[in-house]
Amino acid sequence: MTQKNSRKLIIIGSGPAGLTAALYAGRANLNPLVFEGQQPGGQLTITTDVENYPGFPEGVQGPELMNILRKQAQRFNAETVFKSVEAVDLSKRPFKVVADGEDYSAESVIIATGASAKWLNIPSEEEYKGYGVSACATCDGFFFRNQHVAVVGGGDTALEEASYLTNHASEVTIIHRRDELRASKAMQERVKKNTKIDFIWNSVIDEIIGTRDAASKKMTGLKLRNVKTGEVSEFKCDGLFLGIGHEPNTALFKGVLDMDNVGYLKPKPYSTAMNIPGVFAAGDVADPRYRQAISAAGAGCMAAIDAERFLAEQ
Repeated sequence: MTQKNSRKLIIIGSGPAGLTAALYAGRANLNPLVFEGQQPGGQLTITTDVENYPGFPEGVQGPELMNILRKQAQRFNAETVFKSVEAVDLSKRPFKVVADGEDYSAESVIIATGASAKWLNIPSEEEYKGYGVSACATCDGFFFRNQHVAVVGGGDTALEEASYLTNHASEVTIIHRRDELRASKAMQERVKKNTKIDFIWNSVIDEIIGTRDAASKKMTGLKLRNVKTGEVSEFKCDGLFLGIGHEPNTALFKGVLDMDNVGYLKPKPYSTAMNIPGVFAAGDVADPRYRQAISAAGAGCMAAIDAERFLAEQ
């Protein structure tokens, strides 16, 4: 393995947690290597207006914020590469990391792999992904100008997606399996005031329907089932956006690192340290509760400080 591929610290993930960790580690002269993964910049790159990140009184675009963070980390000799990690061996130090077929080693690792949107996992969803079905309103909302779209879910994610979609769509229908929302009160009030948004309660999506002809493939509606009556009905719409939450990107670490029953990493109390010395976790991958850019950035700072202290003690 080349000297270039052998590092004191490797950071897996490039959202606010990973890049803040890189910034702090860089300033501590650890010359960290950051693997940016399949979504460079993390979930914020699919978010348009970020209004709640301190220091931006007028708000900031998600991708712009991540570019600023990346440049700031690079200024302190953090190296960021557009590669995805496919295997990790944490059985002994130095730890082994394989990214895009290339071997790397590190004395310590910060895991900041974030979380990904959940899907309904019905066959027709896979069929119409990209043909009307999306898990990212800010990526794809533009394509539904003056059309009628549906959003499935009842938490903050669903209501944020619905709210954003009203910038483009003529009508947005939120489909929820219960008869009340789980979202924060402020978010509920904002959505209920919006005349473009309506609701279908106590309903789940059984099937996505549409044209199957390759040249004009497109979803045209949904088969909905009322969970109280069992009645199935067809609902016409031009698009469907998933807003049913997220799952942590921890498949690589199953059976190796401590995690809860959903898969979120569980660091030691009052620390970012995992059950294997030299491994630290930061951001949404270890946060089922807050999942905010600012809390992820804070955890990235903590993980870098923990890693720096660990390395100093070795």
